[in-house]
Amino acid sequence: MKITVKILNETFTVPCKDGSQTIGWLAEETMRRYRKARSELAGKSPGFQVRRARGDGLLDSDDSIVDVLDDNDFVHVVFSTGCGGHGDSALVPAGTHYQEPNEYLSLDGNSLTPEDLMQLGKGLYKIKLTDDSLSKVKEARKLLENILTENKVCYGINTGFGKFARTVIPANKLVELQENLIRSHSAGVGPPLTPERTRMLFALRINVLAKGYSGVSFETLTRMIAAFNASCLPWIPEKGTVGASGDLAPLSHLAQGMLGEGRMWSPKTGWGEAKDVLEAHGLKPVKLGPKEGLALINGTQLITSLGAEALERAEAIARQADIVAALTLDVLKGTTRAFDSDIHAARPHKGQIEVARRFRSLLHSELYPSEISESHRFCDRVQDAYTLRCCPQVHGIVNDTIDFVRGIITTEMNSATDNPMVFPQRHEIISGGNFHGEYPAKALDYLAIGVHELASMSERRIERLCNPSLSELPAFLVEEGGLNSGFMIAHCTAAALVSENKVLTHPSSVDSLSTSAATEDHVSMGGFAARKALQVVEHVEQVLAIELLAACQAMEFLRPLHTTVPLEKVYDLVRNVAGPWDKDRFMSPDIDAVTTLLQEGEAWKTVKPYLDEFKREVWGAAKPYLDDFHEREVKELRMGSPTSSYLMNLPLHKLRMDH
Repeated sequence: MKITVKILNETFTVPCKDGSQTIGWLAEETMRRYRKARSELAGKSPGFQVRRARGDGLLDSDDSIVDVLDDNDFVHVVFSTGCGGHGDSALVPAGTHYQEPNEYLSLDGNSLTPEDLMQLGKGLYKIKLTDDSLSKVKEARKLLENILTENKVCYGINTGFGKFARTVIPANKLVELQENLIRSHSAGVGPPLTPERTRMLFALRINVLAKGYSGVSFETLTRMIAAFNASCLPWIPEKGTVGASGDLAPLSHLAQGMLGEGRMWSPKTGWGEAKDVLEAHGLKPVKLGPKEGLALINGTQLITSLGAEALERAEAIARQADIVAALTLDVLKGTTRAFDSDIHAARPHKGQIEVARRFRSLLHSELYPSEISESHRFCDRVQDAYTLRCCPQVHGIVNDTIDFVRGIITTEMNSATDNPMVFPQRHEIISGGNFHGEYPAKALDYLAIGVHELASMSERRIERLCNPSLSELPAFLVEEGGLNSGFMIAHCTAAALVSENKVLTHPSSVDSLSTSAATEDHVSMGGFAARKALQVVEHVEQVLAIELLAACQAMEFLRPLHTTVPLEKVYDLVRNVAGPWDKDRFMSPDIDAVTTLLQEGEAWKTVKPYLDEFKREVWGAAKPYLDDFHEREVKELRMGSPTSSYLMNLPLHKLRMDH
């Protein structure tokens, strides 16, 4: 007899001979094995409880194994007390930090947004289908079953796949056909998707099936929803898709888990065999009917779910890039003249106008004056470097790129991407090519190219902050240079990340390799496009975190002067997690902490009330807001400039030169 025991993130199979040993012995033996595997726990004896995975029943330590457990039963050990001393934080039972949601998000296959998908990935909602989508699913399945009853031949239902499309499969082999499809196509490699990304992929596939074009049965779809709601998440390697016919390998791993095969994770059990994890939650594996294997794996959901995350994170960092750049501009004693609304109205790209408006809202104004700006009003500098002056033009196209990609990704999220597709109203099943991932692949390559420019601009601004010949600040933003190196290598890190991005932004969708014996002779490579886009966005977040740290450090050398109220609030936000740089210290934790702030959108949340107040002051509290800033007369603080031609004939003493 043997028992599989889960403890923390490890699973042990413990032989028990005839099963006469006690539950207490089982726990101690498991701990011994765990200590051997993790030598750092040697000598510690934490308190624990033993629960049966199926039903989560607590087992008495004095019970005999043979009395309470079946052969190959699954149990887990839960720590009931801390160990004391070093290492307590590691001894956390599975699920301790997971709060099962109570609210539901209804899926209909038509209205899911990238923001919704991110929330589903975070485990904030369970899902259910609308009544209309359930009806469509049942109608499509009925048509498929009628075709089988009539002994008609239809691709993917009673034929082979790809090169074997002309091979007819006998009726008694149709279930085996679908199961073989899942097993053979579960050929991915690499690390698994995180639980959050697996939830996103899982939810998106359910959303597509809810459209009613796949022919999946109500029973299969119901079991998938139940597994998602229990957060039973299959092992899905991130690599292996060429993006046509859809994301076959990753979706096959998803389906394999639903068959009770392969590995699966849940907050309650951790990693284990899929059948055991499902059983621990009172769930049964899916039993595939005709076409159902194909229905579960044909589509672009890996590309699109990863793309949705890249999109949402890109939008968040693009907004905050304006904030970081505005702070850098002020501490470098730059001018606000380049953000004059008339300049941008003359070249009315939506993103450019929006970025310029944000800069005007954050920088020196009557509402939010900057002592730093006032301190250099009469300097002789004419204009700023491009990475300061041209933020609306460069950041603006990033915003417009994100808007474009949002349209593509949102449409793809709510599209039927199966083959063949079931049309109950026409009583037809038709083969097509909606599985081809070129749309999201191209869009995500474009997203990576666009958002990269935020880091490219940011790295140059970091150089300006660190270079005393450009900033009039201490070299590398630290006192006692030479003894201290300050931000010297932080800038190198930013440069390294920008250089990596230059390689990562090469479009993967320009490549194609013929597969499936030339049947699938053009593919999108969209899976790599999505993974690259996420890498690029993460690098952008990190580079901007370094710039934000550097800009806040520059503030220390300008005190007692203050910047504008909203930018001072951003400074305070950073100082809550990273103190001033008085002398050299371990810098990576500061970079990580500020990166997390940006990833969580904290800088945007901090300034948003001040941006809203600026709108009210400019337009009037009683007037309705408009998206287009230039549909109303704007009262701007327009101070003089030595490059403004209308000033050139005025006496010198009347010039108010705000460079």
